[in-house]
Amino acid sequence: MTNTNNHIRIMVIDDEPIVGKRLKGLLKKEGFYIEIFSDSKDAVSAIEKRGFDIIISDLKMEGYDGLQIMDIAKKTNPDIIVIIITGFVQKSTETTALENGAFDFIIKPFKVEHLRNTINRAVLEITKRSEA
Repeated sequence: MTNTNNHIRIMVIDDEPIVGKRLKGLLKKEGFYIEIFSDSKDAVSAIEKRGFDIIISDLKMEGYDGLQIMDIAKKTNPDIIVIIITGFVQKSTETTALENGAFDFIIKPFKVEHLRNTINRAVLEITKRSEA
């Protein structure tokens, strides 16, 4: 990825501030526009006010959980790409997330390369859609 990614808007929602801080550093280096939220209610407000291309959301949070955030985001923009990250592994939750439109479901702790590859796939999907 190069700095040509600056037109891609990414939101990261995680109630653990360290996760947001680390992802912000990584994604800014990749050239993305990024906003970090540790409060799910603030994130929902931003989703409704500003357009994002990709949302990376923790699953378990106070307020809205990742599946609720995905539902709200998809109602605002059906083409938005949502990547769920979680430390709570339940196959049924993963299946539910993917069946309801999650682009990927990533288990914490994850390798940065795994997330980078997922974001690369998401960017390719966004590019394909814009060219169609």
